[in-house]
Amino acid sequence: MMETLEIRQLSVFDEIYKTRSVSRAAENLGLGQPAVSIALGKLREHFGDPLFVRTSAGMEPTPLGEELAEPIRVAVAAVSAASGHRAEFDPTRARRTFRIAMTDISQLVLLPRLWERLRTVAPGIHIDIANLSANTAGMLESGEVDVALGFMPQLEAGFYQQALFRQHYVCMASATHPRIRRGLTLAQFEAEEHAVVSTSGTGHLIIDREIARQDIKRRVVLRIPSFVGIAYVVERTALLVTIPQRLGELLADEERLRVYPVPFPLPEYAVKQHWHGRYNNDPGNRWLRALIQELLSSPLGH
Repeated sequence: MMETLEIRQLSVFDEIYKTRSVSRAAENLGLGQPAVSIALGKLREHFGDPLFVRTSAGMEPTPLGEELAEPIRVAVAAVSAASGHRAEFDPTRARRTFRIAMTDISQLVLLPRLWERLRTVAPGIHIDIANLSANTAGMLESGEVDVALGFMPQLEAGFYQQALFRQHYVCMASATHPRIRRGLTLAQFEAEEHAVVSTSGTGHLIIDREIARQDIKRRVVLRIPSFVGIAYVVERTALLVTIPQRLGELLADEERLRVYPVPFPLPEYAVKQHWHGRYNNDPGNRWLRALIQELLSSPLGH
């Protein structure tokens, strides 16, 4: 059976594999970077292989490193479970970086309150944000991402999930729009020009599907890949945009924009957080998920 020191070395391997970074591995393990580098050196000597090579994308595993990743992860998890390693997580003393994949909407709605809370209860916790993408599932599985937030039907199977809140859509226009003042009718919706935001992890496909199903006309003249900057565009044009209600409420606070009910029925959808089963019982991951739920499950979460 491996000695404790060797198990610690395997934990270093596992953390470098997940984070693709020696410095992040050191931070997550609560070790100094020199200690992690020494452990990696001993692993390289033991296996007679570099195991990881530095690339523009970070520390990428060699073929042998890739082959060793799964058995090492299983060994580390088994020893951790048997020894009670990391059985507790004290946010007031922890020094750890969590990586959260989220939409730009969630960045606008969640991040200010999340950061405010962390400064109060967990000053040693750092947050890295990743955009949702086609790679999110693999990043959750590898541990490169701790939690993913958004509307992601592709993650319904094979991942743990928790519904945070129900979301519906509203329409937004400039407060100085020349034609839309007191309300928005279906006829106005069809007559006006529209900006469309299409980004991963949101329910924009619901809008497209329902508009087609209900045979509603929408004259799309501008397509944008993210919600960042949409308020600036709408405020200075006569374009309409259909956006999630929480983002609409946040932007409408600036008084240069007006929010209206969508003038035709659209289904709600659930915004959820997703995580991989391997990290379901990780105390730090559980703490992070509970904090996100607290901040987002209430209407005051925006």
